Amino acid sequence: MSTSPRIVHPSGDAPSTSSDKPMFYSTSMPLEVELPANVSTEEQLESLPDECLTGDPIHPLLFTDSRGDNYKYHLNPMSYSVIYILIVELLERFAFYGINYTQAAYLTGAYNRNWNANMEAVQASSYVSVSTAIAYTMPFVGALLADCFLGEYYTIAGGAMLFYIPGLTLIALTTIPECLGPTFNQSALRWGLLALWPIGTGSVKSVVNVFGAKQFHPILQSSLIESYYVNFYMCINIGALAGGVIVPQVAQYDITTAYFIPVLVLTLGVFLFLLGTPKYVRTRPQGQFQLWTPKPEKKKSPYEFLTPSPSTDFSLMTVLKISLLVIPFNIAYSQMATTFIVQGIVMEKLFGCIDAATMNNADSVAVLVFGYLIGNMLYPTLAKCNIKLATTHKFAIGSALGALAIAWALLVEYKIHSRFAESGGKVNVAWQAMSYVLIGAGEIFAVSAAYEVAFTASPPEAKALASATNLFCIGGLPNIACIILYQICASWFHNAHGTSSLSHLHEYAESKVYKYFFLLFLVSCFGVFVNLLPSVRDWVTTIEEEAAAAMKTPMPTPMTPRRPIRHKGGAVDSEEDDEEKSALLKAKKHENYLKYGSGPQLYKQGSFRAGILWEMAKNKEPPKTKPSKYIQYPQGLTMYKGGSSVPVVRNPSQEAQTTRGMEALEKALEGKNLDDPELSNTTL
Repeated sequence: MSTSPRIVHPSGDAPSTSSDKPMFYSTSMPLEVELPANVSTEEQLESLPDECLTGDPIHPLLFTDSRGDNYKYHLNPMSYSVIYILIVELLERFAFYGINYTQAAYLTGAYNRNWNANMEAVQASSYVSVSTAIAYTMPFVGALLADCFLGEYYTIAGGAMLFYIPGLTLIALTTIPECLGPTFNQSALRWGLLALWPIGTGSVKSVVNVFGAKQFHPILQSSLIESYYVNFYMCINIGALAGGVIVPQVAQYDITTAYFIPVLVLTLGVFLFLLGTPKYVRTRPQGQFQLWTPKPEKKKSPYEFLTPSPSTDFSLMTVLKISLLVIPFNIAYSQMATTFIVQGIVMEKLFGCIDAATMNNADSVAVLVFGYLIGNMLYPTLAKCNIKLATTHKFAIGSALGALAIAWALLVEYKIHSRFAESGGKVNVAWQAMSYVLIGAGEIFAVSAAYEVAFTASPPEAKALASATNLFCIGGLPNIACIILYQICASWFHNAHGTSSLSHLHEYAESKVYKYFFLLFLVSCFGVFVNLLPSVRDWVTTIEEEAAAAMKTPMPTPMTPRRPIRHKGGAVDSEEDDEEKSALLKAKKHENYLKYGSGPQLYKQGSFRAGILWEMAKNKEPPKTKPSKYIQYPQGLTMYKGGSSVPVVRNPSQEAQTTRGMEALEKALEGKNLDDPELSNTTL
């Protein structure tokens, strides 16, 4: 076997010990070597071992995944390749929010009284919610294509060119009088608004952020990914802000021109994305399906209890359960494109040009401002005081801010009805700003925390599917809930004539929309209550801690082939040992040991790869080791041929858990000479 040092990375995640820096193990070095996690300069290359380098001046960093595939990385992926991904995300968000913020007004005829879909408020709000729900459900399809078949690159390109751009084009064509028929073409609108457009945006949405993160070396540039996500979220909001300002403003003068702008912008974004094709790192899809529930492990030995399993299995179902906690906030968030617009249509424009659709941009501005304040001031200050907000507490804060946003909308309702009753006048749409600001502040806590926990608690081979699961709970389920609520509460949206036409102030004043807002307020308060429950907090915290421990577990390299086990008579273990050969199973077993302080793992070679030392079992000096089997170095680090190593860890605080294992071990070793060379070939 080769004795060259290797980066240990069986599961696709960067390994490390208790420190935050990834470790590098080698049989040729007596001690572990710390690898930097922020390699971005040529000077840093000089300190890296040859196994991390390609010799290519453009892509000098090398990474080999668990399947043996080699990938080359640039020193500065942000400016080299990620910039193309950030630009396409910015332009895609421009197109999405330019349409999303103006849908309700377009469907009710606010932009063109003579050529429109002629929908009432409830029907238009339902259309918007259905479209958004589909857009946030389709990420599952995009994630499956990316993780299992096409990879991220082809999923993004295909989704944009086959669905997204054609959908936007069809929606824009419906704004041209008699272009698709003598009357307004409802069928074309449904195909564009409820099929092509949401399918396109949904299939791309869950993949773009993962594709950008994969441009960084997963070990040597792991600390740089955080800054990438900051820039990624900034691009989302810059695009949303630009699209939310330009498209609604142009729509007030010409809805056709306004709706063709997103078509041109997204086409430009796709062109730039394709332009960066030679520079991307494109990983091979995993091709796995059974990810919703963890695969059960066979127990092949009566001594399996020596390595107990942790209480939590990492699967997409776990991600789904956690993401469900943010649904109450996202129900409040969904009102920005629906009932907030319905309310704002009957209000007076700010400065004569800023309407309800344009007011949505107060949310984007709030996200940018509060994102900076919270990320650069609040969290660092709390860190200095050794205070860390639990994820569920972030969800609770977000839900509380969502409740305050709905409460402010109730205040606006009161002012609208009071002003109309007194003088028949309108309230300025600027009064809505506070609701958008509070929603934006809530996003920083609730939505960003949901993205983070979805990434950290998901299986390494299903990051895109985990992202899709999270997006489904952010935009899919909340909008489905809103559709149901619209139907249940439809009578609250009726005017004095029994219809839901609320485009005029007197009609809106006759409705009881304030009851709907009060119901939403109760939903948000329920979200606060659930996320503050200690049991919910402890459950999510346990999942996060176990996920972090799994990522930091050093394991033998999967590239090191393992010799078949030969028994007496020449029999060789083959299929029955496939599970034991699996690097993922080894990682799971070793993770269990590090967490629970369990007894030794007995391999058929007879060596103690991890667990209690021999002297802990027999209270005597350890036996003389065989150089051909393994080499021992200081600080409890045992080095094995082939570049694998496992640190021997004592866990005095949990020694009570090893009592059962110790008794079984003593019984198995009773009457045996521990120095007997034949013992190394004994199977217990």
